[in-house]
Amino acid sequence: MARTRQLPFAALLLALLFTAALAAPATAWGPTGHRTIALLAAGQLSPAAAAAVAELLGPDSLPEIANWADEIRSDPAWRFSEPWHYVTIPDGQTYAEAEKSPDGDVVEAIDRFGAILADRARPLAERQEALRFVVHFVSDIHQPLHVGRGNDRGGNDEAVGFFGELTNLHALWDGGMIDSSRLSYTELAGFVDPPTSAQLAAWRSGTPADWAQESLALRPRIYDLGNQRLGYEYRWRNWPVILEQLAKAATRLAGRLEQYLATP
Repeated sequence: MARTRQLPFAALLLALLFTAALAAPATAWGPTGHRTIALLAAGQLSPAAAAAVAELLGPDSLPEIANWADEIRSDPAWRFSEPWHYVTIPDGQTYAEAEKSPDGDVVEAIDRFGAILADRARPLAERQEALRFVVHFVSDIHQPLHVGRGNDRGGNDEAVGFFGELTNLHALWDGGMIDSSRLSYTELAGFVDPPTSAQLAAWRSGTPADWAQESLALRPRIYDLGNQRLGYEYRWRNWPVILEQLAKAATRLAGRLEQYLATP
């Protein structure tokens, strides 16, 4: 009986790279991560901010609308919003120094939609849409590979194996490691430590450009890939990073919603 000839791992990675180049951009954190952040943020809101959110969303909750900005990207009419989910900052640069996309980026989108959300004179539909974008984009900027270095589409072109399955680095950070935990978003939220008083003050004091710089600072450890065959060691080394990024995103999202909705 003839043996089935198996391609070397390197050849499989090259094949995956070709496939990834044809695929649509991955989504940040995946549904579980986004809903986790929204759930944690909802738990930090003051009664005034929570009431303002409820008035805008009606029967929906923050976790229920957390993935809307990704879901609409399947509609060609919304393709123009894709650049708002990420930002490119090359190694050694800051957001201020980096070349800006004429189509916008996640840093400016947070502030742009935050201003719409805070403007009570705006039509209700515009503020509802702005809330959905703010909830999503504050999460996106805390997925470190949504702050890309400009040469591999935020890790989409970096093929890796994860527990023997072919994937790419961006997809691994979006949902691969979170999904491998087999936790629902409500269960995952229980693994995220609530911020201390010091963390609450420090995390809410920054700007979206500061948050992007924090994600950029995680780049060396994220790209420490060894032979590209990743598993328990890589997940164990980076799981605390994921939990902290989820915590920061939730705390900052709650802070922004307080600023936009509960400030007179």
